[in-house]
Amino acid sequence: MDEKALGKRLQLARKRAGLTQQELCQKAGLSYSTLAKIERGAIRTPSVFTVAHIAAATGTPLETLLDIKSATLGAPAPANGKKRSKSGVRFVYFDVNGTLVRYTDRAFADIAEQSHTSWEIIQEMFMHYDGAACRGSMASKEVDKIISAEINLPDFSWEEFYMKHAEPTPGISELLDWVATNYDLGLLTNNWKGFTDELMKKQSLPAVEYTAIVESAKVGCSKPEAKIYEMAQQLAGVQAGEIMLVDDKPAYLAGAERAGWHTEWFDETNPEESIARVREALAF
Repeated sequence: MDEKALGKRLQLARKRAGLTQQELCQKAGLSYSTLAKIERGAIRTPSVFTVAHIAAATGTPLETLLDIKSATLGAPAPANGKKRSKSGVRFVYFDVNGTLVRYTDRAFADIAEQSHTSWEIIQEMFMHYDGAACRGSMASKEVDKIISAEINLPDFSWEEFYMKHAEPTPGISELLDWVATNYDLGLLTNNWKGFTDELMKKQSLPAVEYTAIVESAKVGCSKPEAKIYEMAQQLAGVQAGEIMLVDDKPAYLAGAERAGWHTEWFDETNPEESIARVREALAF
């Protein structure tokens, strides 16, 4: 067993599951020092039972962590059924806000009505604090407190308005079902901490298998910063030229292109045409 290679696979599985080392230790029943040593490759031949506990905690097949190519010696590895597009794409990242879900107009209108404030002022305040919240440098409760005072709306919670009005973009569930069948799939989103998890619980995001979920507030950087694309590529486990980002923001697409990714713009106002373009771009 190559301990260092195993350590890297375990670390990748943990990060893909969105777990810190401490969180994985709690879920898998391991000590922090043991996990840290395994990820560094400092433990020779760690117990298969330990690896099995990590596999279960991260939702990763044990065979993947152990890099078992086949259950039968000498037999070829089973195909996973995934495709490579004509342009070389193997992994597709989707943005969330403005691509998979939409909410802003209704949420801002609702806040404006309840606070007797203009829609434009609500939007301006949101945009002023959104960047810091998305990078995780401001907690959502901290922003809520500031906005609550500014618009005189007691117990204001942006998360409540966001979740109330976030709805799936028409046709997006069918698109992601198709993409998940043919490609490895991930989410790359500028979002406030934990909001993506809540969208999952609310079933506002398609219930498909996501190989990687990168939420900006959790990783401490946001699109179009180079660092977030580097992290997302590491979690995808493929080369830059094998990744496509589908996003509604030209600046975020430009960041992906600088990272060497393929891109496809999603027009929130015309989802039917956008979905058709994504399918065409992923033709194999």
